[in-house]
Amino acid sequence: MFTGIIQHVGEVVRAAVTAAGRRLAIDLGPLAEGLREGESVAVSGACLTATAVKGGVGEFDVVHETLERTTLGQIRVGSRVNLERSLRLGDGLDGHIVQGHVDGVARVRRIDRAAGGWVVHFECDKSLTDEMAAKGSVAVDGVSLTLVSVEDGRFSVALIPTTLAKTTLADLRAGDSVNIETDILGKYVRRMLGKGGGLSIETLRRAGLVDG
Repeated sequence: MFTGIIQHVGEVVRAAVTAAGRRLAIDLGPLAEGLREGESVAVSGACLTATAVKGGVGEFDVVHETLERTTLGQIRVGSRVNLERSLRLGDGLDGHIVQGHVDGVARVRRIDRAAGGWVVHFECDKSLTDEMAAKGSVAVDGVSLTLVSVEDGRFSVALIPTTLAKTTLADLRAGDSVNIETDILGKYVRRMLGKGGGLSIETLRRAGLVDG
């Protein structure tokens, strides 16, 4: 589990095709300290398991399922990636609950740039925006962000200068693809609505979410 607060921007130093998919070697910088084989790291939003750690470089196997659902098949040697180690009990939750399970890929439509930050507009499959709400949370390439607007198959987020300085999102250009993980709360709400009957005060009362 993660928070969407990026701890370091790493660089891919090796990328090789394997029978299982791909093996990535990433310069983890300070995040390599104390990282052991078998522990999890979110790489641009995708939870990967460290298969080896040598010095400051971590190696990760990316299976075909992950390659099909994410942008990790597109990264090359020299690519910059957002990194976050898994949450520890007692750590602060400064972003939102992120599982590292990428739901799909969105494409940058346009970027409105201003001195105080950017507003980035994306397009994606409607199934993703069905699990979003304006002012809610979304993880974009592993970065916890607040949704500005949501329409069917389109959404936008605001990037403050700190986010631009400390993540790869400043590299975005129109047409680029990014990994998207919708808020886990949105997933459960959608699942409940899909079961039929919708939500009502009575169902919320039975669930203990409202009094009376």
